[in-house]
Amino acid sequence: MLKPFLYPKNFVLSFLLAIICLLAGEAKAQNELEYVGELGISIGGAQYFGDLNTRGALNTIKPAVGVYYRKYLNEYVGVRAHARFMQLGYSDAYNKNEFERRRNLSFNTDVFELALQGDFNFFKFEPGTLDHRFSPYLSGGASIFHFNPYAYMDGVKYYLQPMRTEGQGSALYPDRKPYSLVSYAFLIGGGFKYNISKKVNVGLEALYRFTQTDYLDDVSTTYAGPGAFPTLSNGQPSVAYRLQDRSYVTGEPIGVTGRQRGNSRDKDQYLTIELTISILFTSYNCKF
Repeated sequence: MLKPFLYPKNFVLSFLLAIICLLAGEAKAQNELEYVGELGISIGGAQYFGDLNTRGALNTIKPAVGVYYRKYLNEYVGVRAHARFMQLGYSDAYNKNEFERRRNLSFNTDVFELALQGDFNFFKFEPGTLDHRFSPYLSGGASIFHFNPYAYMDGVKYYLQPMRTEGQGSALYPDRKPYSLVSYAFLIGGGFKYNISKKVNVGLEALYRFTQTDYLDDVSTTYAGPGAFPTLSNGQPSVAYRLQDRSYVTGEPIGVTGRQRGNSRDKDQYLTIELTISILFTSYNCKF
């Protein structure tokens, strides 16, 4: 005699119950919560390296702020668009090298940057979990940025690119063209991120840029000499002439024609170190 469970009526009911449970489980899986991206801000500092800061000193860190969106491709890889505003600057007054100190050049600039980056997590990163809420990561990509170097003389602010301080555009130097105020850079760096709740990530990130301009600081090659800077109608030197060689402040002028003013073999660079905080976005996606 068949056991009660194997009676046809009970078997059909059991089969229908199993189908219902399976469909309920599938519906739950299809509606599984998934993190798809994050919108955040970054706050920190930026440091310039180049013809005025040849020894890689971290002594003129200036403000940097940004906003970004990171799209999660999986638990290890994300892509990011990051817009930043920062300030950069340096002065020969910080240098210990005798020539650089006597050169007495300086600059500041505002930088507006838009970067596209790829981020790779070293550990599996799953916000909202206890086991996978922290990871160091590597980041790399490229950026386009706008800059406009300026300096102060006698308390007056002068933008340096229109001054053509190295004879750009002069008939004496047909190979020296005025430089563009828009350039691009390759960036590489990394950081650490930590998920503090189901909705918030925090992190620390450092990114180094290899720019494709040598005029971030308005210094690149040799002194153009007085012939490239005609005197004013009253016989006095022009503002451009006084800005291109400011060594007269520290002693006898050193800016003779053809003498090294900067190093054109190396492009300028800069670094950002930032704290980040972001809000996470989720969706319900099918897993089957």
